[in-house]
Amino acid sequence: MVDFQDRVAIVTGAGGGLGREHALLLASRGAAVVVNDLGGSVSGEGANQLAADAVVQEIEAAGGVAVAEHSSVADPAGGAAIVDKALETYGRLDIVINNAGILRDKSFSNMSPELLHPVLDVHLRGAFYVTRPAFVHMKEQGYGRIVFTTSGSGVMGNFGQANYGAAKMGLVGLMNVLKVEGAKYDIKVNAVAPIAHTRMTEGVFDGIVELFSPAQVSPAVAYLVSEDCELTGEIWSVGGGSVSRFFIGLTDGYFKHPNDGDLTIEDIAGHLDDIRREIGYMVPFSSRDEFGKLGPRLSK
Repeated sequence: MVDFQDRVAIVTGAGGGLGREHALLLASRGAAVVVNDLGGSVSGEGANQLAADAVVQEIEAAGGVAVAEHSSVADPAGGAAIVDKALETYGRLDIVINNAGILRDKSFSNMSPELLHPVLDVHLRGAFYVTRPAFVHMKEQGYGRIVFTTSGSGVMGNFGQANYGAAKMGLVGLMNVLKVEGAKYDIKVNAVAPIAHTRMTEGVFDGIVELFSPAQVSPAVAYLVSEDCELTGEIWSVGGGSVSRFFIGLTDGYFKHPNDGDLTIEDIAGHLDDIRREIGYMVPFSSRDEFGKLGPRLSK
């Protein structure tokens, strides 16, 4: 059985929805959990300590171990405080699940800086502010597991969510850097794109709410932050009983050796099918793989 005995986890935005389910599941398998939640509204306004405190009470009532933390992830000092809470309370930190988020939706032509910046602050900068001090500690101890919460709105796009989609895809870029930097320290870094009924998706699943419980997402997240997980740099779509992998594929493409003349616009126009053909592709882990594909062709 996958368990988390002697492991310490931070879950941000854990006062409800997905974060609450992640925290409850990890605690039920033996983890000590720092339950972080500012207690604000879906749009990021206000604060209330009751949400995080209630989840801690749930965990303790079930025989688990947890402590509440109420800082905002959108502030560098808040991110540091969350990590400090884990280290001061439990003496170590093994797991970070970046789940905190807000919504301020509007069509792109009506998107303003006032709608853009708070969403970037919570999702993207917030994950950075929490993960950076945690990552430093994980490097020192030679072990860590990190999960970022991305979204199909970032991977594929969604009307009215330019701010949210940009932040969520930014997390994929952050994950890809950390998977490389953390590799030799046994730090595995992955991302999930949940499909779940929460207060942030109110109305989306009308009539089928029971099929998309947040609890359907947490087992995949828990696996990715377990010691058993050797995967890194993966993006999983999870929800409604389904777990699938998103990936970025590099097609075989069209190649014209520079010795045969400069690439022209007409070359591109005449070889669109070759450039876009979705067979014979590779899934690169890093830029080294991309150059690994090109190098042999250039050397001929």
